[in-house]
Amino acid sequence: MNPAAAPAPTRVLLVEDDLRVARVNRDLLERDPDVHVVGSAATCAQADALARALTPDLILLDVHLPDGSGLGLLRHWRAQGLTTDVALITAADDEASVRLALAHGAFDYLIKPFTGARLNDLLARHRARHHAEAGRVDQGRLDQGRLDRLLGLGPTLPSLPRGIDPNTLERVAQALRDAPHPVSAEDIGEQVSLSRVTAWRYLEHLVRSGAAQLDHQYGQAGRPAKLYRRSDRPAGQPTDQP
Repeated sequence: MNPAAAPAPTRVLLVEDDLRVARVNRDLLERDPDVHVVGSAATCAQADALARALTPDLILLDVHLPDGSGLGLLRHWRAQGLTTDVALITAADDEASVRLALAHGAFDYLIKPFTGARLNDLLARHRARHHAEAGRVDQGRLDQGRLDRLLGLGPTLPSLPRGIDPNTLERVAQALRDAPHPVSAEDIGEQVSLSRVTAWRYLEHLVRSGAAQLDHQYGQAGRPAKLYRRSDRPAGQPTDQP
């Protein structure tokens, strides 16, 4: 199988008035090679201009900004028809702010200080939603599986074993969902730029979690080949395999 084109990086706009915090968040984001911070804004006015000029995939937005509230800016964007994923990253931990953010269409809400793992989870779920949107067919209609992924309800693993990165796991799972027929670990590794052994480890994890199924191809000399396909079982239902 020929390697598929590498996925485009997730283009992120940071909106944070504390320059030190902005640098820390940028460093955290760009540890992921599939993330590119395309701009940084310190005010509502700058954020509004950059969001329109740069058309990022994801906006990480603070609430307390020198010239206004990030919540007001989010409301303005939604009223203007901007549907970009927006996640609040803020020290505002009161319930009213959280409810307003969600009511105005915030994709996620992180309370400072947050962990790198929680930020990785945000990125993985954004990618899952992005893949679901890119997979729309039939004049914009969605089947239930794509809709569930768009809503962040796809197969998720709340507690990942050591060595399983959520972003890489989502890339492997998406490649498997897109495969028209059962594929080998080598096939998946070529598609998502992983070694065969690493791809095999992620595929075996998906099998154990119920998100993939394992087939054996017999009839050849030596050991039977292992082929993987997306699971027909409900998401999150584990297999009986050890």
